[in-house]
Amino acid sequence: MARDQSDPTPIEDRAELVAWFEKGLKPASEFRLGTEHEKFGFYTHDHAPVPFAGPRGIRAILEGLQTRIGWEAIMDGEAIIGLSDPMGGGAISLEPGGQFELSGAPVETLHETRSELAQHMDAVNSVAAPLGIGFLGLGHSPTWTRAETPVMPKQRYAIMANYMPKVGSRGLDMMFRTCTVQVNLDFATEADMVKKLRVSLALQPVATALFANSPFTEGKPNGFKSIRSEIWRDTDNNRSGMIPFAFESGMGFERYVDYALDVPMYFVKRGDTYHDVAGASFRDLLRGKLPQLPGERATISDWANHLSTLFPEVRLKRYLEMRGADMGLSDMVVGLPAFWTGLLYDQGVLDEAWELVKDWTDAERQQLRDAAPRLALAAPFRGGSVHDIAREAVALSRKGLARRARLDAAGQDETIHVAALEEIVATGRTRADDLLALYETAWDRSVDPVFAANLL
Repeated sequence: MARDQSDPTPIEDRAELVAWFEKGLKPASEFRLGTEHEKFGFYTHDHAPVPFAGPRGIRAILEGLQTRIGWEAIMDGEAIIGLSDPMGGGAISLEPGGQFELSGAPVETLHETRSELAQHMDAVNSVAAPLGIGFLGLGHSPTWTRAETPVMPKQRYAIMANYMPKVGSRGLDMMFRTCTVQVNLDFATEADMVKKLRVSLALQPVATALFANSPFTEGKPNGFKSIRSEIWRDTDNNRSGMIPFAFESGMGFERYVDYALDVPMYFVKRGDTYHDVAGASFRDLLRGKLPQLPGERATISDWANHLSTLFPEVRLKRYLEMRGADMGLSDMVVGLPAFWTGLLYDQGVLDEAWELVKDWTDAERQQLRDAAPRLALAAPFRGGSVHDIAREAVALSRKGLARRARLDAAGQDETIHVAALEEIVATGRTRADDLLALYETAWDRSVDPVFAANLL
């Protein structure tokens, strides 16, 4: 998660909250894609997690990167907690357990995404490798207990960590032991947003299955293909899930505003201080009647920050965020934005994708969401399986990417970036299946080899 917003412009009423979303509208010619991914740092000699402080800690990596790439420090009090490209090209930030995140720049093509990822990992590894640190591309830390996992010095995370156990059983696991890859995509009109939101919500469990890559917890198989996705089923159901209202008549920006207003707040940021208002209502802040901060009125930054604490399977901001996938190796990191770009950025393919999912019921969508973490492609659906839907969805994505006809320097179009997904569909084997097979055979029922096998 990148830098929190600091726009002090006051908000007077609900209409301004709706208008905030409308500012995200842009013509298709200006559509971009922005990829975010998180990864676990670990010491290569013993596979222990990397703490924040110390000469071989997360802070040292951030300071080394700042020197190498020249980005500006993001501070939380006296602690450096991230870096920001002063030219607007992206940001590096820390998740609660030290997961190292790149929030990539908005780019035009998947080829640029591939280059951005390669340049980022080259820079990170050039600083981290001499410290004996590597980075792991999995959806859940495979061996560490929560007690062993470091805690980053960020005020907002302390507030969240205090609140999470009050609203779900898995919130702290989500914060400290999971990693995801996501893509942010644009919309042209409110109606375009609604169609893209509905298609991507319906297919999000299919993405969860395709990208399943977290079968281990504390040194043994956990019974799931994506324990990361399972954890989200009991993190905080007031702010996560499949948001079935998105499929109701009248869905639009106003309806999402009402949903967001009903989600309890975590914090209000004033200056450099995060005020703990966990459980409070944004409606009270809008009226200047928040009990914890009497007289304070809502600002643009309060709204943007609040929206960043909503965690549905697809999140609406001034773009749409696809949130259903485990972190993986580089081919899957680029494969995630490729999958969704192909489905959502060609109008004809978007229409076909809607035809595929439009008659699914709320109950069926929830059934898919509940089954995908454990069964992945084998999850049953309408007499078939998620594997059947995934085959269709990947084929549609390939069609959309081919129609975009964006070529790299070698003359290849963007369909090369769904090759890993096509292999998964062809074999019916997810990366989690492959890891579990290695665990039972070549790894002699040890999880330790996963660190070398999934080194970024």
